[in-house]
Amino acid sequence: MDSKIIILSAPSGSGKTTIAAEILNDPALKCSFSVSATSRTPRAHETNGMHYYFLSPEQFRQYISEDKFVEWEEVYQDQHYGTLHSEIEKLTSQGQNIVFDVDVKGGVRLKNIFGKQALSIFIMPPSVEELQNRLKKRNTESEETLKKRISRANEELMFADKFDVVVVNDDLQKAIEEVRTHIAKFTTQTDEK
Repeated sequence: MDSKIIILSAPSGSGKTTIAAEILNDPALKCSFSVSATSRTPRAHETNGMHYYFLSPEQFRQYISEDKFVEWEEVYQDQHYGTLHSEIEKLTSQGQNIVFDVDVKGGVRLKNIFGKQALSIFIMPPSVEELQNRLKKRNTESEETLKKRISRANEELMFADKFDVVVVNDDLQKAIEEVRTHIAKFTTQTDEK
């Protein structure tokens, strides 16, 4: 089996990580998670190597200079996110479809890199107001970071048309099923199509 690339992108708080977890728990889809690297501080529940590879901003810049990333982005000052070449090689050698849970610009870049081997899915929040409510409920953001995320979300929403599929997450179970259907169809099609 040739590995397929599944890219899930969305503004922060849109539900992409929850949807990704459901996709990864579906054995029929044969998907594995591509762990991204980041230079941000881990949150209380996050484990290095499982949620992210946590690097210092200096380490991250060193990896950039050593060309260790397929793609990377400085999302906020000294908060980098990127996809390691080594992670892609590891998962493709295992014959798994690879799921990326990445920021919007990273998703666009990955789609450009992998082309027809990739399905890019944009998870759209029902509204910016609902997005703000979800981020507040997380209780992980200061007022300042909340404002930054909402400002960035408004910018990221303009990228939706650069994705293969847009799924509106106004009902989580419905959104999960819609994403699952798109992935199942994409991963079972032959390359001749």
